[in-house]
Amino acid sequence: MDEARQPLSRKVPIPSSLINPYRMIIVIRLVIVCLFFHYRVMHPVHDAFVLWLISVICEIWFAMSWILDQFPKWFPIERETYLDRLTLRFDKEGQPSQLAPVDFFVSTVDPAKEPPLVTANTILSILAVDYPVDKLSCYVSDDGAAMLTFEGLSETSEFAKKWVPFCKKYSIEPRAPEWYFQQKIDYLKDKVVPNFVRDRRAMKREYEEFKIRINALVAKAQKVPEEGWTMQDGTPWPGNNVRDHPGMIQVFLGQSGGLDVEGNELPRLVYVSREKRPGYNHHKKAGAMNALVRVSAVLTNAPYMLNLDCDHYVNNSKAVKEAMCFMMDPLVGKKVCYVQFPQRFDSIDRHDRYANKNVVFFDINMKGLDGIQGPIYVGTGCVFRRQALYGYDAPKTKKPPSRTCNCWPKWCVCCFCFGNRKNKKKVTKPKTEKKKRLFFKKEENQSPAYALSEIDEAAAGAETQKAGIVNQQKLEKKFGQSAVFVASTLLENGGTLRCDSPASLLKEAIHVIGCGYEDKTDWGKEIGWIYGSVTEDILTGFKMHCHGWRSIYCIPKRPAFKGSAPLNLSDRLNQVLRWALGSIEIFFSNHCPLWYGYGGGLKFLERFSYINSIVYPWTSIPLLAYCTLPAICLLTGKFITPELSNLASIWYMSLFICIFATGILEMRWARVAVDDWWRNEQFWVIGGVSAHLFAVFQGLLKVIAGVDTSFTVTTKAGDDEEFSELYTFKWTTLLIPPTTLLLLNFIGVVAGISNAINNGYESWGPLFGKLFFAFWVIVHLYPFLKGLLGRQNRTPTIVIVWSILLASIISLLWVRVNPFLAKTDGPLLEECGLDCT
Repeated sequence: MDEARQPLSRKVPIPSSLINPYRMIIVIRLVIVCLFFHYRVMHPVHDAFVLWLISVICEIWFAMSWILDQFPKWFPIERETYLDRLTLRFDKEGQPSQLAPVDFFVSTVDPAKEPPLVTANTILSILAVDYPVDKLSCYVSDDGAAMLTFEGLSETSEFAKKWVPFCKKYSIEPRAPEWYFQQKIDYLKDKVVPNFVRDRRAMKREYEEFKIRINALVAKAQKVPEEGWTMQDGTPWPGNNVRDHPGMIQVFLGQSGGLDVEGNELPRLVYVSREKRPGYNHHKKAGAMNALVRVSAVLTNAPYMLNLDCDHYVNNSKAVKEAMCFMMDPLVGKKVCYVQFPQRFDSIDRHDRYANKNVVFFDINMKGLDGIQGPIYVGTGCVFRRQALYGYDAPKTKKPPSRTCNCWPKWCVCCFCFGNRKNKKKVTKPKTEKKKRLFFKKEENQSPAYALSEIDEAAAGAETQKAGIVNQQKLEKKFGQSAVFVASTLLENGGTLRCDSPASLLKEAIHVIGCGYEDKTDWGKEIGWIYGSVTEDILTGFKMHCHGWRSIYCIPKRPAFKGSAPLNLSDRLNQVLRWALGSIEIFFSNHCPLWYGYGGGLKFLERFSYINSIVYPWTSIPLLAYCTLPAICLLTGKFITPELSNLASIWYMSLFICIFATGILEMRWARVAVDDWWRNEQFWVIGGVSAHLFAVFQGLLKVIAGVDTSFTVTTKAGDDEEFSELYTFKWTTLLIPPTTLLLLNFIGVVAGISNAINNGYESWGPLFGKLFFAFWVIVHLYPFLKGLLGRQNRTPTIVIVWSILLASIISLLWVRVNPFLAKTDGPLLEECGLDCT
């Protein structure tokens, strides 16, 4: 094969010895589920009909949820990249690099909850990546207009002049200084450079001094002056009013003065704070990301963009090159809209009590989606193609030319062709118009008919000039009133306009981050990050897949990025609440996967995964009911199933065996540990009966009553323990439902056993089935119970009071108030003393 056409990556299919038994078990389980429901529906429990009906409805919902979750995992694949081929083709030593430029986006809001030291480590790891510096730019969005963030970025840019050359000289990993110096490894191993020890010790001293300066800025920011902050030149800080301030842009590195201590060029570092004015909807993080898209397009216009949260640092310095192996691949690259990396986390307890790692999702579900149309976008650690974010359709695959058989007479072939043309006139045109009406605005989403030169230069002929003007007006209506930005959208391979000076480009960049720039445009509707949900990541990826693009899931041997995860139960539940609320918002929006995007490029099983991603919070209602049923059965003496026959026992046993077999085979082909799988199962119940349940009610309040609920930013862990205590139990009500379920099932177990002790041997048989389901609930809620009783998580008194109250009220439904009194079916007969004979 020609070297220029060699693939830069390849698919690694799952071995058939692992995947075929897995698929077979899925089919068998589907058949057994159908037989199980046939038995359940045909054998109602008449003396507990309501309990039976509720249980059957819940089980049907669980079965539907399982189908939505299971079948997108039918074609899991893995991938590997060829970095040596990428280097040989695009980055030969001694020659100018031909690698594509990349713009990094880092978003931050509140330095009180997102410590500046954490953000600084993320930025330092970006500036030190193994990539040509002239191809790299880093844009930091400060949506809180905090002077602390601005000054912290200034200190970071100065320290980067020492840190970046040190990283590249000794090829250290990771290139975030906090995490590099925390490694408990022998840093002298395999090091042969004699100056390394001396330079490392010197750099560690420099970093400790850098931390002192950052912490001093944090301490200073605790006391805000009455007149507001002032800059070094004595002028007021423009962001003193967070909700009313102009747009701000500061280039810290790049253009001039961007050299390190060894005289080498550094990547560009740009601070951006978009304009905020009262009365405008700024669309939170999605609006901030769209502002970065426009600023970067005006200043650097790299064809690819990589976005990271402020607490996700680059753990693998070659991560960008890993992504370029897909984006620049001559065989598959043109149809790839983004490359998603899995999220990996630091500072998680060894047992991962609250399933913070999300291993099942990232190592099982996402691999399955990669075999269909690609993984969903998860909000961070993702490399985008800029043209895909602009709402363009994916390039169409060219079909080979049709062939005709020479044995047919010439007149027959002509009639055949004429018939095809006739059919196209009658059938194809209405179909095209229907697709355009039901789906996207195809005309506006296609690449412009005229290039920039045809618009700007006076082309011969009045018709050409008129067409160019009309096309320019269409683009401005779509992208906004900025000629420079509109011109940048026409450059598929990126690059800035040569005719504009840096000063004029900076002025235009200020213009495109104005709060009114997006008015009457397609921003947030068809272009950029999509508005309408706090989980804008799902919507954005969904729109791209509907345009026919595919995404890639890349799992390097060394994790590409690592971040911070919530440290306690309250933070974790708040995070899950935010995700679930975003899914509910999408469910009620125009972009719901249940009815949006038909006739486009979204594949059937990919739609299944998106439906599952917005439907899963509704599972909280049947899950809450199903977790309550065991306690009610124990308290009332009723049960949700009739007396089991031999055939029914077979269906029950077969169903449980298939459930465990599916999980075991998933863990085998995905190489997931049993602990990770079990923690995921436990937190599915914990999150379902708490955060997901509240998300459903909050979503309904927002849609029906117009009551909008706010969410808090997840606290990012810093290097000191004090940052882990920033959060308090704001959403204490989240803890009430699981605590009530625990108390209720404990009460039910005690009541059931006391009944069995009092009523003799025959009552123990039916009791075991009820106890099994009650213990199932308790075991799944055990991490929650451990979190409530833990030393670091003091349970609020209001939670205990409300939980005991609710458990007591429900327990009163137990009609046998005295469990130690023998139960009889008829009236109690006593000896009267009369001889009736």
